Amino acid sequence: MAQVMTPDTHNPTEVLAGPVERVTFHSPESGFCVLRVKARGHRDLVTVVGHAAMISAGEWITASGVWLNDRTHGLQFKAQFLKASAPSSVEGIEKYLGSGMIRGIGPVYARRLVKAFGTDVFDVIEAEPERLRDVGGIGPVRAARITAGWADQKVIREIMVFLHGHGVGTARAVRIFKTYGTDAVQVMSENPYRLARDIRGIGFRTADTIAEKLGIEKTAAIRIRAGVSFALSEAMGDGHCGLPRAELTGLAETLLDVPPALIENAIGDELAEGSVTADRVGEADCIFLTGLYGAERAIAGHLGRLGTGPLPWPVIDTDRALPWIEEKTGLILAPSQAEAIRLALKSKVTVITGGPGVGKTTIVNAILRILAAKGVKLLLAAPTGRAAKRMTETTGLEARTIHRLLEFDPKAFAFKRNEDSPLDCELLVVDESSMVDVPLMQSLMKAVPTTAALLMVGDIDQLPSVGPGQVLADIIGSGAVPVVRLTEVFRQAAQSKIITTAHAINAGRMPELAHPDTASDFYFVPAGDPEEAVARIVELVSRRIPRRFGLDPIKDIQVLCPMNRGGVGARSLNIELQKALNPAGDKKIERFGWTFAPGDKVMQVENDYDKDVYNGDIGTIADVDADEGELAVRFDDRTVVFAFGELDTLVPAYAATIHKSQGSEYPAVVIPVMTQHYTMLQRNLLYTGVTRGRKLVVLVGQKRAVAIAVKNAAGRRRWSKLDEWLTAGQAR
Repeated sequence: MAQVMTPDTHNPTEVLAGPVERVTFHSPESGFCVLRVKARGHRDLVTVVGHAAMISAGEWITASGVWLNDRTHGLQFKAQFLKASAPSSVEGIEKYLGSGMIRGIGPVYARRLVKAFGTDVFDVIEAEPERLRDVGGIGPVRAARITAGWADQKVIREIMVFLHGHGVGTARAVRIFKTYGTDAVQVMSENPYRLARDIRGIGFRTADTIAEKLGIEKTAAIRIRAGVSFALSEAMGDGHCGLPRAELTGLAETLLDVPPALIENAIGDELAEGSVTADRVGEADCIFLTGLYGAERAIAGHLGRLGTGPLPWPVIDTDRALPWIEEKTGLILAPSQAEAIRLALKSKVTVITGGPGVGKTTIVNAILRILAAKGVKLLLAAPTGRAAKRMTETTGLEARTIHRLLEFDPKAFAFKRNEDSPLDCELLVVDESSMVDVPLMQSLMKAVPTTAALLMVGDIDQLPSVGPGQVLADIIGSGAVPVVRLTEVFRQAAQSKIITTAHAINAGRMPELAHPDTASDFYFVPAGDPEEAVARIVELVSRRIPRRFGLDPIKDIQVLCPMNRGGVGARSLNIELQKALNPAGDKKIERFGWTFAPGDKVMQVENDYDKDVYNGDIGTIADVDADEGELAVRFDDRTVVFAFGELDTLVPAYAATIHKSQGSEYPAVVIPVMTQHYTMLQRNLLYTGVTRGRKLVVLVGQKRAVAIAVKNAAGRRRWSKLDEWLTAGQAR
């Protein structure tokens, strides 16, 4: 694709042509590429730097540009214009097909296909696909996959060329194709703003760039309504269910650069259409996304319905049940624990909240043992796979993720369990409930039968859910449901410095950061600047912690960062840790700015219902298969296969954000805390990070940064209405 650069006036413009021997670098976002080319008239390979929507080894390029002597990289041809076309030589075709761009064709099958069909191979795939089966090893399944892959690739290339022609990066081309299919270019041409709504990773500005190139006016109603809708969706990404009207208008004004009157008209149109809803939260006039508004209202209705009616078990004599459970478990229950058990055994809906070491697990186990002895049907659930696994370990009963409990049906894109097909239980226990957002809570509430009881367990002082709303906080704040707030740290737990540090942070007290005299489970390692912090983290994870504590650096140690960006953010730390812990060999694939190789620790970053993997799930790459164009990841007890084009849903997970770690526990946690993270340094963030470590927590950074986080209790207000709905329901 053409890209104008400032030519070097000292060097005349030249034209260069030849096959691409190797793609050294290609950014799908910007199209920027570094190529090694067998240029005509040059004995050695030439480095060509330019921009292309899509480029593969073997393609023939024609480029016009200038020669530059780069200080670092030596002599390069800087292309101001670069055009790529399908290769015509046998060698070029083999390289092109073997590059992993088409599922089912890797280097091995590329060689076989070229040997069988020579330069006619493209025509055979397109017009006579049945002939593919004449090639050894290609049966009906692989032949069908190659044909489909070729057709898909043609459409993806068309999407890339369209986007690139409108000044937009192309990293999401596969996702656009998966969403819109063969109509993608038509959809984007008719209403480019759909991209911002439908495609993760494409924002309003990208869609707006295309719209401008297509001639859509700045003041067009389609643009302003899309801007309002996008501003609300962005707010949802920050955890809000709605926004004050004035704040929404201000955000839309900044985004759209049009007069407020036009934005008010657009809000009016959206209200009339029903995609947004107006209501008050306290004294503020707010605009909500209608789906979230209805979901919060429905949750309040379901909780009200559950809270009334008789208990699903006979009245339990707790004066006899409590001594019985003490005898069975060998534990002596503290008065606060005994009171919590009494309350849960006589309530239809109960919340138990508190920090680490306050005995939540002991209480839940006691309740479950007492009710199991009475023959009560129990179901246990948690928002993440790791939290469900931990719940299974601590209770001895099977716990499932909420998604699996509700049985998601990818074909219908809905849960099978709902009002018409409720869960078969008399008590549902939900652990880590601070992580449950409004849409998931609504789905869960639909599936709980009216006759059942609900017990929610969680830590209200942790970060709220990544998704919209603050379900646990609103339920507790409403006063509509019986709540047990545990504060007493028990003697055994108080011996852990992780737990005493977490409670100090939560209480707004600066934790003890001096180096301990004896062995400890909590340490602070000073680092004055980002470079020193990165070096110390890599040293801690790769050598010091494994040597001293006998932990596996990949499986057992997790680096948790306040944010993704910056020199000590999850993104750059992942690159450094990957280099140190699992340097890639020959069997690797580079996609979406990351390198993936067998042995890499990776995280899924969005819910994929078809594959049954969810945002925050961590796995290990088991295999990279260039012939199939696939990568296999082991998640706990099962293997999930990803096509190379789907790898934008995976990221390396040697380092992750604290937000992504919610609901998980790790044997050891290393947390950088630097003043450069200033915008994210909040008490609940640091508290959540520290409470993720089971055996060891190491903070790396500056004491001043720790102090900033401990003092900053404000957090950000989330606009939601659930607490008001619950309070209103209680008053009726």
